[in-house]
Amino acid sequence: MTPLSSIPFTDTKLLYVIKQFARVKNIKAGTSLILPGDKIIFVPLVLKGVLRIIRQEAEKEIFLYHLFAGQTCAMALNCCQGTKISPIKAVAEEDTTVLQIPVNLVDEWFKYPEWKAFINNTYGQRFTELIGVIDLIAFNNMDKQILNYLTKRCEANHTNYLNITHQQIADELHTHREAVSRLLRTMEQKKIVKLGRNSIEVL
Repeated sequence: MTPLSSIPFTDTKLLYVIKQFARVKNIKAGTSLILPGDKIIFVPLVLKGVLRIIRQEAEKEIFLYHLFAGQTCAMALNCCQGTKISPIKAVAEEDTTVLQIPVNLVDEWFKYPEWKAFINNTYGQRFTELIGVIDLIAFNNMDKQILNYLTKRCEANHTNYLNITHQQIADELHTHREAVSRLLRTMEQKKIVKLGRNSIEVL
């Protein structure tokens, strides 16, 4: 199966212009595709693998959502339409292949109903996910935030075992490492997780 076979469209005219103007890029696991402050010159459409989207400001990071095959980033779309710089970081959870769509074509392709529906659905889906992030931060205890974060990372990596430090979790949840470590130990006592050296297994 070729990477382009994962493009989630059937309109032959749309597929033609995508294959003509978009470019395929392969990203190694742990590598950043977009960094805060970057000028957005393309919109990434994931063909294979997973991207983790993180909001970063100064030294603070907050995990937002994952992008799976057939999905694109609403934050990148918003930046390209407003000629803004990126406020997010996109990191490959695993070896990932994306289709880079030039930003100047995003609006132009709205003449294709399938593309227009795809973009509108993307905004709707990401808005729902962001509301979920806000709810977790505002209304849930930190242990629920940590468990949600670990669960989402496990789902993205198709495993219950993560190579991750307490500091990395603290950075992406915008809290203190000591608090994360304390809560993880409590979660281990409750047999929710199993802690290892720079690793966590979600039970």
